Amino acid sequence: MDEFLLRAVAAGWALAVVAGPLGCFVVWRRMAYFGDALAHSSLLGIVLGLLLGVAPLVGVVGLCAVAALILAWAESDRHTSGDSLLGILAHGALALGLVLLSLMDKMRLDLMGWLFGDILAVSWSDAAWLWAGAVVLLLLLATHWRTLVAVAVDEDLARVEGHPVGRARVVLMLLIAMGVAASMKIVGMMLVTAMLIIPAAAARRLARTPEQMAIAASVAGGLAVVLGLAGSWTLDTPSGPSIVTVAAFLFLLSRCIPAR
Repeated sequence: MDEFLLRAVAAGWALAVVAGPLGCFVVWRRMAYFGDALAHSSLLGIVLGLLLGVAPLVGVVGLCAVAALILAWAESDRHTSGDSLLGILAHGALALGLVLLSLMDKMRLDLMGWLFGDILAVSWSDAAWLWAGAVVLLLLLATHWRTLVAVAVDEDLARVEGHPVGRARVVLMLLIAMGVAASMKIVGMMLVTAMLIIPAAAARRLARTPEQMAIAASVAGGLAVVLGLAGSWTLDTPSGPSIVTVAAFLFLLSRCIPAR
């Protein structure tokens, strides 16, 4: 196997390991549009990173973190419509990013690479950083796991049991934001939400406990990476969309298995 494929598999597995459990919370709390809003907003982060002279990924991480904090505040404010704010943030940030991009005459940006990812171009250094980020996110997720699950099941009951619901909401949104930002290089901003949702949705039918679902979602994501890259290599198709397509087929296959 060529070395660039090994690098791609290593980076893809890093995404799958962290997207599995995070995607479970996205599915449980019906936060798919939240992930889309972050993905659309990330273009503005890329452009701001270039304008400020820092790595585009730094701009994406910063903007996703700010967006997550704003949305966490909006969710706790009953006078603010969460859906409306998500739409305004997603499309407003995307439009502003495109406007600024059109004014950047002297800077070149591989827009297609950021839109649909370029997992085959990752280096061993990129893969190492992705695994380091995945480990940090998993450790933070494990630290807050009980509280996050309790809040996902029933916020009122979690509050009665003494769980810090407000803090848990902020932590979850920040973790998802970091997961979205880290996944941009692999599947791109247009497909990153799919890798959060589809493996978790496929695992939901096969699991009896939250922990089983998180593990099954990571396994499904890892399988989608391997089969998607194999299909991309064989059929000469784009790698990011190929991975998501395989994940969608795995979801359809899971629907044929009786629920546990």
